[in-house]
Amino acid sequence: MKGLNDFAIALQFLTRIPIPFKIHFTPKGQAWSVVWHPLVGLLIGALLLLIQSLLLGVGPQLASALLLTAWVSITGGLHLDGLADCADAWAGGQGDRERSLRIMKDPNSGPIAVATLVLLLLLKFAALEELAGRSSQMPLLWTPMIARSLVPILLLTTPYVRKNGLGSPLAENLRPKPAWLATLLYLICALIMLGPWPILATALTVWWLRTLMLSRIGGCTGDTLGASIEIAEAVVLVVCALAIPSHPLLK
Repeated sequence: MKGLNDFAIALQFLTRIPIPFKIHFTPKGQAWSVVWHPLVGLLIGALLLLIQSLLLGVGPQLASALLLTAWVSITGGLHLDGLADCADAWAGGQGDRERSLRIMKDPNSGPIAVATLVLLLLLKFAALEELAGRSSQMPLLWTPMIARSLVPILLLTTPYVRKNGLGSPLAENLRPKPAWLATLLYLICALIMLGPWPILATALTVWWLRTLMLSRIGGCTGDTLGASIEIAEAVVLVVCALAIPSHPLLK
């Protein structure tokens, strides 16, 4: 039952899906839950596919708007909050590490944060509308999983800079071998189903984001992990909208 408990920790943290049993939280259990983050992403994708099937006959623009609204509702906007905090910190931190970290903890959002959220959601909406007319909806299923694969990758390769932050137990207790093996398995499955371009785009995205984190604050935080998920989702959706038609499995 330990695996089920660890999965439930990940599910409760990453979504607003109710858990019908009591969860036992331990530092090691929280760390192991990271291994399940991509699988939670796959569950989110499956729910989105189900919702999309209920929107058959609805115009692509309205269907895409409703689907995106459902997407945000399922996650509770958790990662959008991290993106907003990071946008404010990067703009207002003026290159200073401590100032950037302090701004990230401020619950208020400035105009840069609002503009960043609007632009990212606009990109997602446009990509969803473009993908709506395709015969295969595999990008919708796999995008949340691919994006959440960035969490174990970043935690394993990047220092966690807040000692008492929400991600501290994850970073301190995460075991590299099972986390790498699970993440690699998830990404190989996505590679088979979507082709190389979304995975290549994800690899470039995680490299770019990691470089930014190291140069500005010396590592990652819970906010930067959440921002990475949102950015990766947008990147994968856009790349799929541009490149997926050439993949034989998705024609």
